[in-house]
Amino acid sequence: MKNTNVNNTMDEAKQEELMAKYDREFSYRKLSGVNKTLVFVITVIWSLWQVYTATFGLLPPTLQRSIHVGFGLVVIYLLYPMTKNDKTNKVKWYDFIFIVLSVGVVGYHVVNFENLLYRAGAYNQMDMIVSLIAIALIIEGTRRVAGPVLITVSGTFLLYAYFGQYFPGFLSHGGYSIPRIATYAWISTESILGIPIMVSSTFIFLFLLFASYLKKTGIGDWLTDLALAIAGGATGGPAKAAIVASASQGTISGSSVANTVGTGSVTIPLMKSIGYRSEFAAAVEAAASTGGQLMPPIMGAAAFIMTEFTDLPYVTIALGASIPAFLYFVGIFIMVHLEAKKNGLEGLPKERIPNLKRLLKEKWFLATPIFAIVFLLVKGYTPMRAALMGILSTIIIGFINSHLDENVNFGFKELIEGLEEGAKSALAVVMACASAGIIVGVVTLTGLGIKFANGIVALSQGNIFLTMFFTMIASIVLGMGMPTTANYIVQATIAAPALIAVGVPVLAAHLFVFYFGIIADITPPVALAAFAGSGIAGSNPFKTGVQASMLAFAAYLVPYVFATSPSLVLVFTPESLILGSKAATLIISLSTALLGMFAIGGGVSGYSLTHCKSWERLVLGLGGVLLVMTNLVLNGVGLGLVVLVWLGQKNRVNKQLQV
Repeated sequence: MKNTNVNNTMDEAKQEELMAKYDREFSYRKLSGVNKTLVFVITVIWSLWQVYTATFGLLPPTLQRSIHVGFGLVVIYLLYPMTKNDKTNKVKWYDFIFIVLSVGVVGYHVVNFENLLYRAGAYNQMDMIVSLIAIALIIEGTRRVAGPVLITVSGTFLLYAYFGQYFPGFLSHGGYSIPRIATYAWISTESILGIPIMVSSTFIFLFLLFASYLKKTGIGDWLTDLALAIAGGATGGPAKAAIVASASQGTISGSSVANTVGTGSVTIPLMKSIGYRSEFAAAVEAAASTGGQLMPPIMGAAAFIMTEFTDLPYVTIALGASIPAFLYFVGIFIMVHLEAKKNGLEGLPKERIPNLKRLLKEKWFLATPIFAIVFLLVKGYTPMRAALMGILSTIIIGFINSHLDENVNFGFKELIEGLEEGAKSALAVVMACASAGIIVGVVTLTGLGIKFANGIVALSQGNIFLTMFFTMIASIVLGMGMPTTANYIVQATIAAPALIAVGVPVLAAHLFVFYFGIIADITPPVALAAFAGSGIAGSNPFKTGVQASMLAFAAYLVPYVFATSPSLVLVFTPESLILGSKAATLIISLSTALLGMFAIGGGVSGYSLTHCKSWERLVLGLGGVLLVMTNLVLNGVGLGLVVLVWLGQKNRVNKQLQV
């Protein structure tokens, strides 16, 4: 169901071109003939195999995971050229060699499965050779589909494992031999075939398949229309609609860039049409799309990986992440609203806004798959079972929608295409999880996680705020150019232990590093989501990145709030309780955080009730920071400063009205 109420939206070819430019995942060959058919057949078989094993039972762990990696490698070497500039759209002879080797290393694992189990820790020379080939194939596959950043990090960790004795201070260790590193990386369940690939090979793949069918069945377009219907007519309506649409779809997509281009192709032209500056329009979409990765219930699949790293139930993580995500989007809403007020920007005219009553009356059933997944997850069903039910319900709804709406085509052909597209969308995740697994393996083998945490704590001398600051910098740097899943895995392994060491609760610590890893996508100089948005808006990429960072000020602020006031992630400690009540603690913490963000938004934008004077911006900013802190006395001072500015501005507004 394409949105018929919006003009000048970007066509699919242009969207693909932009995504390929800013995200290596979408820079693949446009194959034809036998090779195109080969990719189609392999991806469909892969999707069916994933659905089959999820339905009737998984294989033993290393078999399930190695076959999953093998499928990914074969399709990557068929689809992705060795260099991004290769536009021939032909599979080269050496790619077929890589494919044969990929099948070989996985086949070796399958054929020798029991023998490898029996000789665990005493691997022979052939095991080592196969492991080295597997590692090389994974690194090259990751480079092709995800770019150089992740392989640089994983390669550095491999070198660290070998040359450990040459590293200074707390980083030093005795070093490990190449056979030990190689076999530990590929054959054990602690590295490549460890937790990240376990999650990818079970339910992440299924959720990506679910997302593929949301697009195929018209549900994704309906969600965008719904966002426009809800917010399109308000002050700065298209920008607010972009926030709603990105929050609802970005949680599933797992890619800030794809979400920016997908919803931005509609919302950015709309924002520009009512007077938003190009940089601001692109920044709104980039900030909102990036925030979609932080939004429960799926959080770009990171929610499920987080359960494995924290040993916390899924429901605990989803509920705990809800308030920070709410604060993040409220922060962007505040900035958008103030910008619109500042520049006198109205909403869309009525004739350009989808009819909300009609959308709900005629298409309410399109929300069924999303509600079904959330319901099943909350009721305690496994993510794999919830995803399967989500896929099934989406397909059924797709057939119904196709029957009722002549603009929607969903039949057997689209059903099979969904299997292909779902598998293709999983390629970057598979390689990201495999390469991140190398990092996890080295950290486990060398004990680097504890060493790094102790190093940060020593550098900050145990001060919680300095520890958070150093961890924030590390998370942003490590997160630049990283896919969402790999991003979190690296942060959880390297950065989170430092926060836990200074007393930050486990959930708050993991959400802290996850937030700062994700907002690397809008933090210059490597702000990929902002750059993609600028491509649609025709704006300056760097200025767009700076603007997106300003819009998403909440993302830089909120993690400090919930790390020091864990009640905002629904973690209550005796010393954090206000008036001895969990409810009172949560209400007061949330209220002061919201007031503080509104004040900071006014200070950043230069507009509150009216245009701010320079000193008012400073006072609002200071008052806002004091309000979001976890001290009632400081909250009171902050509230006094903010009220002082608001009373002064109210007086000015009244005088202007009298004139």
